Amino acid sequence: MEQIKTKTMAEIYLKQGHLQEAYEIFKVLAEKTPDNHEIGEKLRLLSQKLGLVGPVTSSDAHSNKETLQALEKWLTNIQIRRRK
Repeated sequence: MEQIKTKTMAEIYLKQGHLQEAYEIFKVLAEKTPDNHEIGEKLRLLSQKLGLVGPVTSSDAHSNKETLQALEKWLTNIQIRRRK
């Protein structure tokens, strides 16, 4: 019998401490609904708990880009201050 892959079933596994099972369901759900940020976030958190490398989502890439831009600005400011 094939397992039902729903958010509710994943949440049940999660509450029972069956992280790998919950991860597998959230992974399937994330592939079906990539715009669902809640599912993506749960998948990311489970990836961390399980020591897996999670998929990079567009929001992660955007966040990384913003972080890189902020760090580059800091570096530029430091370099300017050192020259003074």
